[in-house]
Amino acid sequence: MGELALVAKITHVPSMFLSELDGPRRGTRQDAIDGHREIARRCKALGVDTLVVFDTHWLVNANYHINCAPHFEGRYTSNELPHFIANMPFKAPGNPALGRLLADVCTEYGVETLAHDATTLAPEYGTLVPLRYMNADEHFKVVSVSALCMAHYLNDSARLGWAMRRAVEQRYDGKVAFLASGSLSHRFAQNGLAPEYAFKIWSPLLETLDRDVVAMWERGDWPTFCEMLPEYASKGHGEGFMHDTAMMLGALGWSDYDGRAEIITPYFGASGTGQINAVFPVTPQSGQAIPAAEASSAKRYRASTRL
Repeated sequence: MGELALVAKITHVPSMFLSELDGPRRGTRQDAIDGHREIARRCKALGVDTLVVFDTHWLVNANYHINCAPHFEGRYTSNELPHFIANMPFKAPGNPALGRLLADVCTEYGVETLAHDATTLAPEYGTLVPLRYMNADEHFKVVSVSALCMAHYLNDSARLGWAMRRAVEQRYDGKVAFLASGSLSHRFAQNGLAPEYAFKIWSPLLETLDRDVVAMWERGDWPTFCEMLPEYASKGHGEGFMHDTAMMLGALGWSDYDGRAEIITPYFGASGTGQINAVFPVTPQSGQAIPAAEASSAKRYRASTRL
């Protein structure tokens, strides 16, 4: 049967693309780019065939969605930051069979998920920026999962991650990596102050909170982190309401997870936001599903809380 071979929380800051171009920002995100390439190197060494990206730039208002077109190709300009990402080419093979399988199993476990294989929908830059550095040679197939979920509970996202791991391990013939593509705190610098905060966090409070969270990850204090995740997502301005993180932890075992994060690219500031590349070892988990209504205190909070 299949294997979930690698799990990571990754950055997708658009300044990585800007870092390639001539100008004052050239080379300034090389550490983040190198982190992506190291994660890709590990995926290749493990025999991974498909990267499944939980994309906090794919906004959805109902259900969960999977973009599993057979092929992705085009040029991308960010509607959010067109002065950072403009006409960025992308090309990657998809994995329709895996996408449909993931959707079917998630739905079986009570999280309605739709797979889109016959679609003109292109991935968002939460997928495309990592692929630029992890998959330039098109070695991996790619599946993108919606993770900017506007009317969803975090515990449903955790359950989705759990179900996706079950799908891979029980019904897929291959090896997969799950990549949670999103920041920690995501409070952008106020308009007019972006250059001043290009390499800084917006506030000392958010930076302290982020660094405390990274320390929890490194020492493996998952019961505490899972309990605080809903409030952290809201009060800490988590990107995409941190649905990517909930999906990732659901796949790893939620509060029962016993691994510790390995930091690949140390925590850094970008336009006021807190970023990191970190790998989480995949350890055995119990076969018991994350209960739909009791994953943690997440049931008390709607992920649609306005930041």
